[in-house]
Amino acid sequence: MTDVPGRGGWSDGLRLAVGTLTVIPSGPVEVSPASARAAMLLAPAATLPLAVAAGGAPATPSLGVPPSIAALLVLVVLAVGSRALHLDGLADTVDALGGGWTRERALTILRSGDVGPMGVVALVLVLLLQAAALTELAGAGWRAAAPVAAAVALSRVACALACRAGTEPAPGSRMAAAFVGTVPPTLAALPLAAGAVALGAAGLLLTTPVRALVVAVVAGAGVAVVVGVLRALAARRLGGVGGDAIGASVELALAAVLVTLATGWR
Repeated sequence: MTDVPGRGGWSDGLRLAVGTLTVIPSGPVEVSPASARAAMLLAPAATLPLAVAAGGAPATPSLGVPPSIAALLVLVVLAVGSRALHLDGLADTVDALGGGWTRERALTILRSGDVGPMGVVALVLVLLLQAAALTELAGAGWRAAAPVAAAVALSRVACALACRAGTEPAPGSRMAAAFVGTVPPTLAALPLAAGAVALGAAGLLLTTPVRALVVAVVAGAGVAVVVGVLRALAARRLGGVGGDAIGASVELALAAVLVTLATGWR
């Protein structure tokens, strides 16, 4: 049981996750392997206020707000609430993976901070995909509030999966050095299972129990596959997973969950 953080590790990890993944101030926290591990495992819990706020937007069509506007409100809440950290990671990661002919070139692109054409296209396409799925869900009105909140929380499980033990941190990334490789695979599976169960329970507001179960299983598997593929690409092209790749995995996981939910709710 030495892999499980102690009491102090969990409390410090929660504060570390809140301060890292949201705009909510949490005060200074000492980063240790235990607190870093706990932070990645508690990422869904740390972002729960953000998920609840985002989940409120799909209910606004019941008040006369068009579903497309409600969908954009969700994306605004998530972007502002996370300081657009994950979106920045998505753009930088795609630029590095797509524009670097060699590992050195890819790492140079990753560290430059500039957003190239591939990064812009990735941002546009992923946001459009998320917006389209959210627009479909917003058609259900208030019944979509809990499922969307659960989808946001499930997408943050990507943090633990991306930092699974056996994963090398990307060279030169301070965030990766602190977080990547700290989460045992067995522990990483726990928030994934819990998130899928929460999504399935929330999905009962939209559809039948059987379909809600299928959606939950497919969404959970989709998150695992998306993060696994991105982790493998980053390891091969960049030498490891960096902070930007963690952020990219969150955005791609969110798109996968929302599309699955929007496809299966009717």
